[in-house]
Amino acid sequence: MTAALFGLDPIGESKVKKWIFSASVAGVLSLAVIALAAPQNGSNAATPPARGRGRGGAPRRGPGGPVPLLSDGHPDFSGIWNGQQTIAGNDVTSTGPGSSPTTGVPPMLPWAAKVQADRAKNQFADDFEARCLPGGPPRIPPYHISLFSTPKLVLMLFEGNTHMYRQFFVDGSDHPKNLKPTFYGDSRAHWEGDQLVVDTIGFNDISWIDGQGHPHSKQMHLVEKFRRPDFGNLQIEVDIDDPGTYQGHWHMNRVTTIETGMEMTEYVCNENNQDPGHLDHANNDGKHP
Repeated sequence: MTAALFGLDPIGESKVKKWIFSASVAGVLSLAVIALAAPQNGSNAATPPARGRGRGGAPRRGPGGPVPLLSDGHPDFSGIWNGQQTIAGNDVTSTGPGSSPTTGVPPMLPWAAKVQADRAKNQFADDFEARCLPGGPPRIPPYHISLFSTPKLVLMLFEGNTHMYRQFFVDGSDHPKNLKPTFYGDSRAHWEGDQLVVDTIGFNDISWIDGQGHPHSKQMHLVEKFRRPDFGNLQIEVDIDDPGTYQGHWHMNRVTTIETGMEMTEYVCNENNQDPGHLDHANNDGKHP
Protein backbone atom coordinates (compact mmCIF):
# COMPACT_ATOMS: atom_id res chain seq x y z
CA MET A 1 0.00 0.00 0.00
CA THR A 2 2.89 2.36 0.83
CA ALA A 3 4.38 1.79 -2.62
CA ALA A 4 1.11 2.63 -4.32
CA LEU A 5 0.66 5.71 -2.15
CA PHE A 6 4.10 7.19 -2.72
CA GLY A 7 4.82 5.71 -6.15
CA LEU A 8 7.90 3.81 -4.92
CA ASP A 9 9.55 0.55 -5.92
CA PRO A 10 9.89 -2.20 -3.25
CA ILE A 11 13.31 -0.88 -2.09
CA GLY A 12 11.97 2.61 -1.73
CA GLU A 13 8.91 1.27 0.06
CA SER A 14 11.14 -0.47 2.61
CA LYS A 15 13.00 2.76 3.31
CA VAL A 16 9.75 4.67 3.75
CA LYS A 17 8.45 2.03 6.19
CA LYS A 18 11.66 2.28 8.26
CA TRP A 19 11.34 6.04 8.34
CA ILE A 20 7.68 5.87 9.38
CA PHE A 21 8.36 3.48 12.25
CA SER A 22 11.30 5.57 13.46
CA ALA A 23 9.20 8.73 13.62
CA SER A 24 7.05 9.56 16.60
CA VAL A 25 3.27 9.58 16.38
CA ALA A 26 3.25 13.28 17.06
CA GLY A 27 5.64 13.92 14.22
CA VAL A 28 3.55 11.97 11.74
CA LEU A 29 0.41 13.80 12.80
CA SER A 30 2.18 17.14 12.45
CA LEU A 31 3.24 16.32 8.91
CA ALA A 32 -0.32 15.31 8.06
CA VAL A 33 -1.69 18.58 9.44
CA ILE A 34 0.87 20.59 7.50
CA ALA A 35 0.06 18.73 4.28
CA LEU A 36 -3.66 19.24 4.70
CA ALA A 37 -3.22 22.93 5.51
CA ALA A 38 -1.00 23.63 2.49
CA PRO A 39 -2.42 26.18 0.02
CA GLN A 40 -4.33 24.72 -2.89
CA ASN A 41 -4.36 26.23 -6.37
CA GLY A 42 -2.24 29.14 -5.19
CA SER A 43 -4.76 30.17 -2.50
CA ASN A 44 -3.78 31.76 0.82
CA ALA A 45 -3.59 29.10 3.55
CA ALA A 46 -4.94 31.61 6.09
CA THR A 47 -8.12 32.04 4.04
CA PRO A 48 -10.84 29.46 4.76
CA PRO A 49 -11.85 27.40 1.72
CA ALA A 50 -14.67 28.85 -0.33
CA ARG A 51 -18.06 27.37 0.40
CA GLY A 52 -19.78 25.47 -2.34
CA ARG A 53 -16.87 23.74 -4.02
CA GLY A 54 -17.66 20.21 -5.10
CA ARG A 55 -20.44 18.31 -3.40
CA GLY A 56 -20.98 20.87 -0.66
CA GLY A 57 -23.33 23.06 -2.67
CA ALA A 58 -23.16 26.70 -3.62
CA PRO A 59 -22.95 29.65 -1.22
CA ARG A 60 -26.08 31.75 -1.13
CA ARG A 61 -24.70 34.58 -3.25
CA GLY A 62 -21.84 34.86 -5.70
CA PRO A 63 -19.99 38.07 -6.64
CA GLY A 64 -21.85 40.84 -8.42
CA GLY A 65 -20.73 42.63 -11.54
CA PRO A 66 -21.82 42.96 -15.16
CA VAL A 67 -23.08 39.96 -17.11
CA PRO A 68 -20.77 38.89 -19.97
CA LEU A 69 -22.45 38.99 -23.37
CA LEU A 70 -22.19 36.87 -26.50
CA SER A 71 -21.52 38.37 -29.91
CA ASP A 72 -25.29 38.49 -30.55
CA GLY A 73 -25.91 40.45 -27.34
CA HIS A 74 -27.42 37.61 -25.30
CA PRO A 75 -26.05 36.67 -21.87
CA ASP A 76 -23.02 34.40 -21.84
CA PHE A 77 -23.35 31.59 -19.29
CA SER A 78 -19.80 30.34 -19.82
CA GLY A 79 -17.89 29.40 -16.68
CA ILE A 80 -17.55 26.80 -13.96
CA TRP A 81 -20.56 26.69 -11.65
CA ASN A 82 -20.84 25.23 -8.16
CA GLY A 83 -23.31 22.56 -7.08
CA GLN A 84 -26.89 23.73 -7.59
CA GLN A 85 -29.30 24.20 -4.72
CA THR A 86 -33.08 24.27 -4.72
CA ILE A 87 -34.85 27.19 -3.09
CA ALA A 88 -37.52 26.01 -0.65
CA GLY A 89 -39.56 28.99 0.49
CA ASN A 90 -37.05 31.56 1.75
CA ASP A 91 -34.37 28.98 2.43
CA VAL A 92 -31.85 27.19 0.25
CA THR A 93 -31.58 23.42 0.62
CA SER A 94 -29.51 20.85 -1.22
CA THR A 95 -31.33 18.25 -3.30
CA GLY A 96 -28.34 16.19 -4.33
CA PRO A 97 -27.85 12.49 -3.62
CA GLY A 98 -28.49 11.53 -0.02
CA SER A 99 -30.40 14.74 0.59
CA SER A 100 -33.40 15.41 2.77
CA PRO A 101 -36.83 14.71 1.23
CA THR A 102 -37.75 16.94 -1.68
CA THR A 103 -40.64 19.35 -1.15
CA GLY A 104 -43.37 20.39 -3.57
CA VAL A 105 -43.84 16.97 -5.16
CA PRO A 106 -47.22 16.74 -6.96
CA PRO A 107 -49.42 13.71 -6.25
CA MET A 108 -47.99 10.58 -7.85
CA LEU A 109 -49.91 7.95 -9.77
CA PRO A 110 -50.24 4.67 -7.81
CA TRP A 111 -47.45 2.85 -9.66
CA ALA A 112 -45.02 5.75 -9.09
CA ALA A 113 -45.90 6.05 -5.41
CA LYS A 114 -45.19 2.34 -4.95
CA VAL A 115 -41.85 2.57 -6.77
CA GLN A 116 -40.73 5.52 -4.66
CA ALA A 117 -41.88 3.83 -1.44
CA ASP A 118 -40.01 0.63 -2.34
CA ARG A 119 -36.83 2.59 -3.05
CA ALA A 120 -37.11 4.35 0.31
CA LYS A 121 -37.71 1.02 2.08
CA ASN A 122 -34.47 -0.30 0.55
CA GLN A 123 -32.60 2.85 1.66
CA PHE A 124 -32.31 3.92 -1.98
CA ALA A 125 -29.80 1.11 -2.51
CA ASP A 126 -30.83 0.64 -6.15
CA ASP A 127 -29.72 4.15 -7.11
CA PHE A 128 -28.31 3.86 -10.64
CA GLU A 129 -26.15 6.97 -10.21
CA ALA A 130 -24.19 5.18 -7.46
CA ARG A 131 -23.39 2.54 -10.07
CA CYS A 132 -21.91 5.12 -12.43
CA LEU A 133 -24.90 5.48 -14.73
CA PRO A 134 -25.86 9.05 -15.66
CA GLY A 135 -28.09 10.88 -13.22
CA GLY A 136 -29.95 12.59 -16.02
CA PRO A 137 -31.92 15.83 -15.70
CA PRO A 138 -33.65 17.24 -13.78
CA ARG A 139 -31.59 15.58 -11.04
CA ILE A 140 -29.02 17.98 -9.63
CA PRO A 141 -25.44 16.95 -10.45
CA PRO A 142 -23.46 16.60 -7.21
CA TYR A 143 -20.29 18.27 -8.46
CA HIS A 144 -19.35 21.24 -10.62
CA ILE A 145 -20.71 21.87 -14.09
CA SER A 146 -19.06 23.90 -16.82
CA LEU A 147 -21.16 25.89 -19.28
CA PHE A 148 -19.83 26.94 -22.66
CA SER A 149 -22.03 29.35 -24.61
CA THR A 150 -22.10 30.28 -28.27
CA PRO A 151 -24.93 32.05 -30.12
CA LYS A 152 -26.14 28.74 -31.63
CA LEU A 153 -25.17 26.13 -29.03
CA VAL A 154 -24.75 25.92 -25.27
CA LEU A 155 -22.82 22.98 -23.81
CA MET A 156 -23.13 21.73 -20.23
CA LEU A 157 -20.22 19.56 -19.07
CA PHE A 158 -20.40 17.50 -15.87
CA GLU A 159 -17.41 17.08 -13.58
CA GLY A 160 -18.87 14.15 -11.63
CA ASN A 161 -20.33 10.74 -12.37
CA THR A 162 -19.59 9.84 -15.99
CA HIS A 163 -18.24 13.16 -17.36
CA MET A 164 -21.36 13.40 -19.50
CA TYR A 165 -22.64 16.46 -21.34
CA ARG A 166 -25.83 18.13 -22.51
CA GLN A 167 -26.33 20.12 -25.71
CA PHE A 168 -28.79 23.02 -25.92
CA PHE A 169 -29.34 23.84 -29.59
CA VAL A 170 -30.21 27.54 -29.99
CA ASP A 171 -30.44 27.45 -33.78
CA GLY A 172 -34.21 27.46 -34.22
CA SER A 173 -34.37 23.73 -34.92
CA ASP A 174 -37.14 21.45 -33.68
CA HIS A 175 -36.86 18.14 -31.85
CA PRO A 176 -36.11 15.33 -34.29
CA LYS A 177 -38.90 12.88 -35.00
CA ASN A 178 -38.79 9.34 -33.59
CA LEU A 179 -36.27 10.15 -30.88
CA LYS A 180 -34.52 7.21 -29.25
CA PRO A 181 -35.03 7.48 -25.45
CA THR A 182 -31.85 8.52 -23.64
CA PHE A 183 -30.74 9.61 -20.15
CA TYR A 184 -30.41 13.27 -21.14
CA GLY A 185 -33.04 13.54 -23.86
CA ASP A 186 -32.98 16.06 -26.71
CA SER A 187 -32.78 19.77 -25.82
CA ARG A 188 -33.81 22.71 -28.02
CA ALA A 189 -33.54 26.26 -26.69
CA HIS A 190 -34.66 29.79 -27.44
CA TRP A 191 -34.35 33.19 -25.79
CA GLU A 192 -37.12 34.99 -23.93
CA GLY A 193 -35.53 38.31 -23.06
CA ASP A 194 -32.46 37.51 -20.97
CA GLN A 195 -33.67 33.98 -20.17
CA LEU A 196 -32.53 30.91 -22.08
CA VAL A 197 -35.51 28.55 -22.23
CA VAL A 198 -34.48 24.91 -22.72
CA ASP A 199 -37.12 22.40 -23.85
CA THR A 200 -36.18 18.73 -23.43
CA ILE A 201 -38.00 15.53 -24.39
CA GLY A 202 -36.99 12.01 -25.41
CA PHE A 203 -36.06 10.63 -21.99
CA ASN A 204 -35.76 7.01 -21.00
CA ASP A 205 -37.42 5.96 -17.73
CA ILE A 206 -34.29 4.71 -15.94
CA SER A 207 -32.98 7.76 -14.08
CA TRP A 208 -34.35 9.27 -10.87
CA ILE A 209 -35.58 12.84 -10.53
CA ASP A 210 -33.80 13.24 -7.20
CA GLY A 211 -31.88 11.40 -4.50
CA GLN A 212 -35.19 10.38 -2.90
CA GLY A 213 -35.97 8.00 -5.76
CA HIS A 214 -38.84 9.84 -7.42
CA PRO A 215 -39.39 8.15 -10.79
CA HIS A 216 -40.45 9.49 -14.16
CA SER A 217 -41.76 8.00 -17.38
CA LYS A 218 -40.74 8.39 -21.00
CA GLN A 219 -43.47 11.03 -21.28
CA MET A 220 -41.52 13.48 -19.14
CA HIS A 221 -41.31 16.94 -20.67
CA LEU A 222 -38.73 19.20 -19.05
CA VAL A 223 -38.54 22.99 -19.39
CA GLU A 224 -35.64 24.87 -17.80
CA LYS A 225 -35.16 28.63 -17.76
CA PHE A 226 -31.60 29.85 -17.21
CA ARG A 227 -31.00 33.46 -16.15
CA ARG A 228 -27.76 35.14 -15.12
CA PRO A 229 -28.77 38.26 -13.15
CA ASP A 230 -25.16 39.33 -12.58
CA PHE A 231 -21.63 38.01 -13.00
CA GLY A 232 -21.55 35.49 -10.15
CA ASN A 233 -25.06 34.06 -9.92
CA LEU A 234 -27.20 31.77 -12.06
CA GLN A 235 -30.91 31.13 -11.56
CA ILE A 236 -32.62 28.06 -12.98
CA GLU A 237 -36.38 27.53 -13.09
CA VAL A 238 -37.37 23.90 -13.65
CA ASP A 239 -40.80 22.67 -14.73
CA ILE A 240 -41.53 18.93 -15.00
CA ASP A 241 -44.61 17.75 -16.86
CA ASP A 242 -44.99 13.98 -16.74
CA PRO A 243 -48.63 12.85 -16.99
CA GLY A 244 -47.48 9.24 -16.90
CA THR A 245 -46.17 9.70 -13.35
CA TYR A 246 -47.55 12.83 -11.66
CA GLN A 247 -50.95 14.47 -11.36
CA GLY A 248 -49.72 17.94 -12.15
CA HIS A 249 -46.61 19.94 -12.91
CA TRP A 250 -43.59 19.85 -10.58
CA HIS A 251 -41.91 23.24 -10.32
CA MET A 252 -38.48 23.95 -8.80
CA ASN A 253 -36.32 27.05 -8.43
CA ARG A 254 -32.56 26.55 -8.24
CA VAL A 255 -29.51 28.74 -7.78
CA THR A 256 -25.80 28.32 -8.25
CA THR A 257 -22.72 30.53 -8.16
CA ILE A 258 -19.67 31.03 -10.31
CA GLU A 259 -16.46 29.25 -9.29
CA THR A 260 -13.36 31.30 -10.11
CA GLY A 261 -10.85 29.62 -7.79
CA MET A 262 -10.38 26.28 -9.53
CA GLU A 263 -10.70 24.37 -12.77
CA MET A 264 -12.77 21.29 -13.49
CA THR A 265 -11.03 18.15 -12.24
CA GLU A 266 -10.94 14.56 -13.45
CA TYR A 267 -13.43 12.24 -11.81
CA VAL A 268 -13.70 8.61 -12.88
CA CYS A 269 -16.79 7.08 -11.30
CA ASN A 270 -15.81 3.47 -11.99
CA GLU A 271 -12.40 3.84 -10.39
CA ASN A 272 -12.45 2.36 -6.89
CA ASN A 273 -16.25 2.64 -6.75
CA GLN A 274 -17.20 0.88 -3.52
CA ASP A 275 -20.82 2.06 -3.48
CA PRO A 276 -22.38 -1.00 -5.18
CA GLY A 277 -21.11 -3.38 -2.50
CA HIS A 278 -22.30 -1.12 0.29
CA LEU A 279 -25.69 -0.61 -1.32
CA ASP A 280 -26.16 -4.30 -2.09
CA HIS A 281 -25.42 -4.95 1.58
CA ALA A 282 -28.11 -2.43 2.57
CA ASN A 283 -30.52 -3.88 0.04
CA ASN A 284 -30.21 -7.25 1.75
CA ASP A 285 -31.25 -5.85 5.17
CA GLY A 286 -27.66 -5.68 6.30
CA LYS A 287 -26.90 -9.27 5.31
CA HIS A 288 -24.17 -9.97 2.81
CA PRO A 289 -25.49 -11.64 -0.38
